[in-house]
Amino acid sequence: MAFYDLTKSERAGRVSAIKGEIKAALLSGNLLKVRLHYADDDTYIRKSAYLVTGRLYSEDIALRPAVLSMLFKFMSDPDFKVRQTAINAAGEIGKWDFENVRSYFDEGLKDPHHSPRNAVIGSVKKMGEVNPVPVLAWAREYLHHENKEIRREICHGIELRGRKHPEDILPLLAELQHDRTARVRNTLVHVIGQIAYKKGCLIKVLELLASWENRPLVDAALEEIIDVHHRYRNFAALTQAEAIDLIDARYPGRQRKSEGMAH
Repeated sequence: MAFYDLTKSERAGRVSAIKGEIKAALLSGNLLKVRLHYADDDTYIRKSAYLVTGRLYSEDIALRPAVLSMLFKFMSDPDFKVRQTAINAAGEIGKWDFENVRSYFDEGLKDPHHSPRNAVIGSVKKMGEVNPVPVLAWAREYLHHENKEIRREICHGIELRGRKHPEDILPLLAELQHDRTARVRNTLVHVIGQIAYKKGCLIKVLELLASWENRPLVDAALEEIIDVHHRYRNFAALTQAEAIDLIDARYPGRQRKSEGMAH
C-alpha cells in the first residue's frame, strides 16, 4: 500500500518503523533494509527514509560515523534512487553540519542521472536557506565550472536563500552575467525574477542589478521581474504597476515591453 494510502496514524507508525530499522541497521552494519527504503518506488517512503536519517544523525552523536559511512557507500549504488536519497539525506545533515557532507554534493553534481543531480539542487536550496555561509561558499566554487549544466544547477540551487536575502546571492549571480551559454543566462534571469517578487526584495534586487555590466541581461531581468509580478499577482508583495514604478525610478529611460501583459 502506498504511503499516502495509509491513515495519518498509520503513516506516523510507518515512519517510526523506518526510523527503528535504519537505526538498527546502522548499529549492526547490515544496510539491506535501509537500501530497500532508499530504493523504494514510493517517493514518500524515500523521503521518510532520508528525513529520519537526518534526525538520527542529529540526535545520536555515536551514530554519526556510521551514517556518513552508509551515505558514502550508497553514493556509488547502481540504483539512481538510492544515490538520490543519499544526497537528500546529506542535505538534511548539511542544514547545520555542511562540512561533513560537502563531498556528497561534489559527487552528486557529476552523477550521470538527472535525479541525483536534482537532489543536489534541492539540497542546496534547503541548506542555503538556513546555513548560508558554508553552502554559498561551496556554490561559488562551481559558478565557473567547465560544465554548463553544473553552472546552471548551482544558479538554480542558491535561489531559495535569495527569496529572503537577495543581497547574499546577487553577488554570486553577478559572476554568471557574462556566461557564454544561453541556457545558463536564461536560468539566471529566471532566478532573478523568482527572487524579486518576494516581500522586501525588489528594491534590493534593483539596487544590486545597477552595478552589473551586462546591460542586455539586466534589461531581460527587468522584463522578467515585470512579467513575474503579473504571473504571480496573487502571491507577489507588490502589484505589477508598483513594480514598474520602482523599476522606472531606478532605470529612467528604459524601453518598456512587458506592461501590456497585465491587460
